[in-house]
Amino acid sequence: MELLLRTKKLFVFLLIGSFFTIVNAEVVTIISNTNYTISQGSVFPNSTKRYLYNYDRLRLQADYHDSNFFGTLIGDGVNYFGHEYISSTSFSYTKFLESDTPYSTQTPYENYYEGEIYSKLYRLYGGYEDEANRIVVGLQNITMGVGRIWSPTNLFNPRNTYALEPDETFGVSAVSYTRHIDDMSDITIVASQKKDFTYKYALRYKAFLEYADVALNVVASDETKMIGYEVEANLADSGIEVRSEGAYIKNSLNVTLTTREDIEFFQGIIGADYGFENGVTLVTEALYSTQRFSYNQIFLNVNSEILPNLLYSSFYFGTTLSYSMTLYLDASLGYIESFNTKNSRYLTPTLTYTLNDFNSFSLGAMIQNGTKDSEFGMFSNTYYFNYSLAF
Repeated sequence: MELLLRTKKLFVFLLIGSFFTIVNAEVVTIISNTNYTISQGSVFPNSTKRYLYNYDRLRLQADYHDSNFFGTLIGDGVNYFGHEYISSTSFSYTKFLESDTPYSTQTPYENYYEGEIYSKLYRLYGGYEDEANRIVVGLQNITMGVGRIWSPTNLFNPRNTYALEPDETFGVSAVSYTRHIDDMSDITIVASQKKDFTYKYALRYKAFLEYADVALNVVASDETKMIGYEVEANLADSGIEVRSEGAYIKNSLNVTLTTREDIEFFQGIIGADYGFENGVTLVTEALYSTQRFSYNQIFLNVNSEILPNLLYSSFYFGTTLSYSMTLYLDASLGYIESFNTKNSRYLTPTLTYTLNDFNSFSLGAMIQNGTKDSEFGMFSNTYYFNYSLAF
């Protein structure tokens, strides 16, 4: 009976999208399904456990537009299937992760046969935009930073480079306002509410100065203070896009289960992109941090606002190479080297076949190489097959 109730909650998302469609013709509705068959090791270091399971996400997206007003709803129904995996400690860790919002954005996990299912609200926001102003209210994505692989200034929706879907991030319950001062500059103010009902604020000023886009970012909450910068420019007429961002961060972290400690550190990236005429695109990026953290420190602060900034090494180099082999076949390779007392590396080869506008298939891997006491070497490889459908 409870499973039926959880499933009905998912259909509420579908009903809301259908209602928007009826009352206004300017609504675009997309239904998509993403399915992964995954072979992965434990999320805990140096474990010999491996799991084979299926992950499926059914997504409804409804985008509403009426004159200067807009709104977006994205709701998901998520299913994990594989008895051994859903019974594992690794899956318990996955279930522990939730959005840092004052309200729950998902239903509880419901067990059935050899799987577990739940539904969640991924995004729900509305707003108003004209030539000089843009205001957005609701569960949304806050964009900061210019990094392609890492983004140390983004303390709201940071990209998780090491996840199966790096851009799938929890929404932020916020009000954001952007004022376009002129054609070359704008200012953005953000106020978001966290799970503990405290607030996190951000101020971002961006302008075009001579040859580059430059931005100054400030973030403040009870837990964190950050001041950061962004620079992005084209290198003369070479077609190479160069960028950099950096953040000075002050935070209070758990050092044991009962004590906390104030820390201060700087993190920054430099990078460049170039698209070749033969369909090859090259992205490079280097990340430096004045502070590095042990695995235990990172684990103790899994709910910290700056979790993505808690790095195991002080220096990383990353690159991604993508190539459109044909109209239907694309290949990519990601590579990250962690420079520590013992180096290790992380590789992500992917091959994608696009059947048509609605169907695509991918084969990929997340390969972690190094000694057992190195950052990536302590974890097992992951292999997957993905089928995506949208209509």
